[in-house]
Amino acid sequence: MTTPQATQLVEVFDTTLRDGMQVEGVSATVEDKLRIAEQLDHLGVHFIEGGWPGANPKDVEFFARAKRELKLTASTLVAFGSTRRPAGKVDEDVTLRNLIEAETSAVCIVAKSWDYHVEQALQTTLEEGVAMVADSVKFLGSHDRRVLVDLEHFFDGYKNNPEFALRVIEAAVINGASHLVLCDTNGGSLPHEVLSIVAAVHQHVGSDAIIGIHCHDDTGCAVANSLAAVESGARHVQGTLNGLGERTGNTNLTTVIPNLQLKMGYRCLPDGRLERLTAVSNHVAEVLNRPLNPQAPYVGSSAFAHKAGLHVSAIARAKDAYEHVSPDLVGNGTRFLVSEMAGKATITMKAKELGLTMDGPAVNQVIDDLKRLEHEGYHFEAADASLELLMRRATGWKQPFFEVETMRVITDEHASGEFTTEATVKVWVGEKREVSTAEGNGPVNAIDKALRAALLSHLPALEKVHLTDYKVRILDSSSATGAVTRVLLDASNGGRSWTTIGVSSNIIEASWRALEESLVYGLLHAE
Repeated sequence: MTTPQATQLVEVFDTTLRDGMQVEGVSATVEDKLRIAEQLDHLGVHFIEGGWPGANPKDVEFFARAKRELKLTASTLVAFGSTRRPAGKVDEDVTLRNLIEAETSAVCIVAKSWDYHVEQALQTTLEEGVAMVADSVKFLGSHDRRVLVDLEHFFDGYKNNPEFALRVIEAAVINGASHLVLCDTNGGSLPHEVLSIVAAVHQHVGSDAIIGIHCHDDTGCAVANSLAAVESGARHVQGTLNGLGERTGNTNLTTVIPNLQLKMGYRCLPDGRLERLTAVSNHVAEVLNRPLNPQAPYVGSSAFAHKAGLHVSAIARAKDAYEHVSPDLVGNGTRFLVSEMAGKATITMKAKELGLTMDGPAVNQVIDDLKRLEHEGYHFEAADASLELLMRRATGWKQPFFEVETMRVITDEHASGEFTTEATVKVWVGEKREVSTAEGNGPVNAIDKALRAALLSHLPALEKVHLTDYKVRILDSSSATGAVTRVLLDASNGGRSWTTIGVSSNIIEASWRALEESLVYGLLHAE
C-alpha cells in the first residue's frame, strides 16, 4: 500500500515481559523471558521492556543475564520503574538507582498524571507530583539514559483536570524526556476521546518529544484507540504480543502492527519482518503455555480459514474475494475447512492440497459422507487426519497395514475397590494373525497397548507414534448415560501432529474408531 504516511515511522514498544506477565494464569521463568526477548528482536520491534529491576529476584536475574546473553540486533532493551517517592531525594531513591544499575541505554518510568491519584494514592500535593516527574527525568538523563515517561491514567486525568495533566507533560519535556506515553490505564476510553485528547497534546507539545500511546482493552477498544492515537499524531505504540495483560489485556501488537503497516501505510518493522509475525506470535504462545486464540486477527489459525462452500468457490476463482489481505504478508496461510457446508470447490481444493486425484463421483461421495457423518456428530474440521482418510477411501483406497478381527475390553472391580482394565485384540497383518492382551490405565490405554503389542513387530514405525491428548464431548446430554459421545484423539510422531475422531453412543467404540484411524494415519505418513 502506498499512502502519504508511507515514509513515516511508528515505533513499536513491546511490554510482554512486564505487562504480559500480569495476565491471570501466566508465569515465565528467566529462561522463558530471554527466549521471548530473542523472538521480539527477531520480529524487529524497536523497544523491549524487560521488567522492573529490583522488584523481584526474577527481574534482577533477567537483567543480569541479559547483559551477558542477549545479542539484540534490532531492538533496544528497556528497564521499567517509577518516579522518585514523594518528598524523597532522587540520588537516594532505590527504584531510580536500580534503573541505573540495570545498565540499559533506555529506561521507562511511570508517572502519575491524574490529580486524583496524586492526592489520594500518593497522599501528596499536585506541586510535589510535578516535581517528582521533573526530578526523576533529570536524574536519569544525567546518567546518559534515554527516558520514556509512561503517563499513568492520562486520559482519566486529562478529562478531570487537563491543566494538571499538561503540567506533568511539561515537567517531563523540559527535563529531557524523549517520549511522552499517554496511558489509558483503566482501559475505559473510547476512540473518539483518544482522537481528540491526543490531538490536543500533540498541538501542545509539538516536536519537543515523541508522543506514545499505551492502552488496556477493558472496553475492547485498545487496538482501535491506538490507531486513533496515531491518526492524531502519536508515533510510538506500546502493547503486548497476543494482547496479554492484566484484566482483559493490553493493545495486541499482532493486530495493531499489521493494521498500521498494511492498512494505514506506516513503517513499524524493518523490511521483511512483518512476515515473521505469525511465527513469533505462536512461538511466544508456546513458551508461555498460553494457546493462541485461533480467531485472532492476522495470526490466528482461523484468520484465513474458509468453511462456507460459496466462499471457497469464489476464492478458487479470485483469491482476494474473501481475504482482506494476503495471508503471506503476515506469515499465515489460507486454509479450507471441510464440513457438511462444503461444496465441490472445497473438496477439490482440499484434495489438491493433500495431493489426491479425485474425479466427480469421488467428490460427490465425500460430500454425501460428510453430510451424513456430521449429522451423526462428526466434526471433521477439527480432525484433519480422519478427513484425509475419508477422502482417500472415497477414491477406492483401503488401508493396507492391518485388519482387525475382534477387540474386547474387560473391566474388573476387586475386593479392595481397585479397578483394572484388560483389552484383547485379534488382528491380521498380511497373512499373519496376531492375538495380544494388555492391561492399561483405563480402556483406551489398554486397547492402545494391546494393539501396539500385536503390530509393532510387523510395523516398527508405530514406535514413533504417541498419543498426546484425548478429549471426550457429550453431544446430547438429555440422554444422560446413553448419550452420544465424540472422541478427539491427538497424536504425533515427533515431526507431524494430527487429530482423529470417533463418534458413538458407546464411548469405547468411539475411542476405538479414533485410535484405529490415528495409527493408520501415522503409518500412512511414516516416511
